[in-house]
Amino acid sequence: MTNPVADATLTTKGLAPSGQGRVLLIACGALAREILALKAANRWDHLDLQCLPAILHNHPDQIVPTVRDAVAKHRDDYASVFVVYADCGTGGLLQAACDEMGVGMVAGPHCYSFFEGNDAFAARNEMTAFYLTDFLVRQFDAFVWEPLGLNRHPDLRDMYFGNYEKLVYQAQTDDPKLTEKAQECADRLGLQFERRVTGYGDLSGTLAKL
Repeated sequence: MTNPVADATLTTKGLAPSGQGRVLLIACGALAREILALKAANRWDHLDLQCLPAILHNHPDQIVPTVRDAVAKHRDDYASVFVVYADCGTGGLLQAACDEMGVGMVAGPHCYSFFEGNDAFAARNEMTAFYLTDFLVRQFDAFVWEPLGLNRHPDLRDMYFGNYEKLVYQAQTDDPKLTEKAQECADRLGLQFERRVTGYGDLSGTLAKL
């Protein structure tokens, strides 16, 4: 089961002729809530949002062609297009595609990095931490437990997570219910639990520049 908000196509009505002054964000569906919250809080009414399916999080080989199709479909309707993905497991291929298409994208290896701040994340150099964001806490079963087959074969847990030491919940919001659920996720994986309040990290400053 996926998040209906994250998989929706979200756009602003009332485009100016030829998209004058408007920017289209082509984003990972897992970032929908955060982008909409920043858009509303800062009154970024010139930004429109097109979300791609959040399940691409589990299929990085599909990100580049899906982003390419979305850019080709919408770029003529907007003054500019910006891709709200980091590298996200594409091995530099998404950056190469964006450079070729002449569109910008978020800096960093993945959302865990830019939520914490790329510099701060790199400085930690955490090799034994498993990360969850607000979205992944909400969608833990659909995006972690079930895709790994742990609902059918729980005995595989230690094979997948035996080299991890802790689960780090990067909290974008202060929600006690999400914190409780994140703790439960850590318990299910047999990992120590750490809650780290990141807010929106580098995402806020990146979108502000648009």
